[in-house]
Amino acid sequence: MLQENVTDVLAGVFVITAGSVVTCLLVKWIQQRKTKQKIEVARAERKRALQQMEQAVQQVKEEKHAEDSRMILSLSACELSEKLKDGSLSPDAVLYTFMEKALEVNKEVNCVTDFFQECEAQIQEVKKQKAKGLLYGVPVSLKDSVCYKGHVSTCGMSFFLGKAAEEDSVIVQVLKKQGAIPFVATNIPQTMLHFDCSNPIYGQSLNPLNHKKSPGGSSGGEGALIAGGGSVLGIGTDIGGSIRLPCSFCGICGLKPTSGRLSLKGTSEVIPGINYVLPSIGPMALDVDSLALCMKALLCEELFQLDPEIPPMPFNSQVYNSTNPLRIGYFECDGHMQALPSMRRAVRETIQLLQEAGHTLIPFPVTQIDYVFNDLYLKGVFADGLSSLLDSLKGDIIDPHLSLMVSVFKLPTFVKKMLAFICSFLSSRMSAALYVTCGIRSVKNYWKQNAKKKDYCQKFISEWKKHKLDVLLCPSLSPAFSIGYPSYTAPSLSYTTLFNVLDFPAGIVPVTKVTQEDEEELKNYKGFLNDYVDKMFRQAVQGGVGLPVAVQCVALPWQEELCLRFMKEVEELSCKKRK
Repeated sequence: MLQENVTDVLAGVFVITAGSVVTCLLVKWIQQRKTKQKIEVARAERKRALQQMEQAVQQVKEEKHAEDSRMILSLSACELSEKLKDGSLSPDAVLYTFMEKALEVNKEVNCVTDFFQECEAQIQEVKKQKAKGLLYGVPVSLKDSVCYKGHVSTCGMSFFLGKAAEEDSVIVQVLKKQGAIPFVATNIPQTMLHFDCSNPIYGQSLNPLNHKKSPGGSSGGEGALIAGGGSVLGIGTDIGGSIRLPCSFCGICGLKPTSGRLSLKGTSEVIPGINYVLPSIGPMALDVDSLALCMKALLCEELFQLDPEIPPMPFNSQVYNSTNPLRIGYFECDGHMQALPSMRRAVRETIQLLQEAGHTLIPFPVTQIDYVFNDLYLKGVFADGLSSLLDSLKGDIIDPHLSLMVSVFKLPTFVKKMLAFICSFLSSRMSAALYVTCGIRSVKNYWKQNAKKKDYCQKFISEWKKHKLDVLLCPSLSPAFSIGYPSYTAPSLSYTTLFNVLDFPAGIVPVTKVTQEDEEELKNYKGFLNDYVDKMFRQAVQGGVGLPVAVQCVALPWQEELCLRFMKEVEELSCKKRK
């Protein structure tokens, strides 16, 4: 009798367990099916939008605008602005020329995700305005996360599909007020916490300079479109290098301002409420003057009225146009990831050019970058153990480039710690990165975390003041990585994340290209540890001869004009050398 009861109980447990497993699998299958349907709808909407864009271009072509498209595409945002204002170019001709070029670039590198058909009506309204804004008639592309009324900002995730923005983000409202014409949205990686550019909705974007290479991320679509000539000015965001990396990989210029200098109000967030390392929004363009023009246009009364949290600090043209000699600190390597041969050469050549131009160059000691990257940046950004991010990804199809990373994020804390211990024998950097994904886990520890960050920032600024620096020159992560490799080389982000932790304005200027000598020297690159990460870092940039290499220009918080002035100096000296 007892044996029969035990058998019945075991049978019941088996049935319940089997039923639970089947139910879980069924629920997961239903979720995945719904997600796939949402993605199919999004892709169909994108296809319709691009077809509408093509039809608009074709219609204008048949009307035979007189302006030369090649001439229009050769102009910078500043040059376009001048010609549009004096009437030598019509806003219609400029817009449709860039629409046509954007379509062409998109076919090659898959960087455009949406067309703002409202731009056609907007340009007619702009032409009626008596007062012409600083960006009158200038077409502008937007990173996917910068919301445009009536359109979806996906962040590369199915979670956001079907949720069209109810109003323009503040930055879009100000752009329109200044006469700019936002016309397309551009691709991003899933979650935007990655520096490749791929998601399950719109797929992989390619680098227009080499289709085997990534355009970077997370503002990768912007970098690809601008570098390919399909946009003259773009808006990106940056929380770990998301403006600077695409600019560096694609050979264009970009500025990450101090967080809060420009408004993020109305932009999409994957992790709402994160305030440990704050994101920034800023311009991307082919040249520094165009960045300065954009900043000058955005830092206006309209911005300060729409978002009272932004300090009312108009653009200081006097600082930007200054020609006074600068005291420039520099470093060639951050001590965490050994700089590549081309990165070191770019800094050294720029140092020489600046010295010859009469500036004072001072070696600047950067310390504890291992600590900054792992204990301050990653631990702070992943303070909740990534639970908020994983909530947003529930039921989503995970991009192949993120699948390993997300699988690790989902592991129980004790398993992560065990894996971190095992990985310590392979790579201390991988081990440290794994450990910080466990999160902070208590308010008390989070307060301590903030105190550690504040302490490091104060010490860094004290060292800066001690050397009486105006600005800082340092390497930028370049050349472009081969597609897929960013997933295995996260520690290399130490070159950009430092300035997110410090919240310093930082800009990118391309100064040289990878030479055959750089490529030969790369063969002997072993990094500091010669571990898995160093080996993947070397492989990531192989085959980069001819690709751009940039430097990073940095200033103290709220000194964007000085940062841009320094970037302009570097740009001009580098251009003279190339001539």
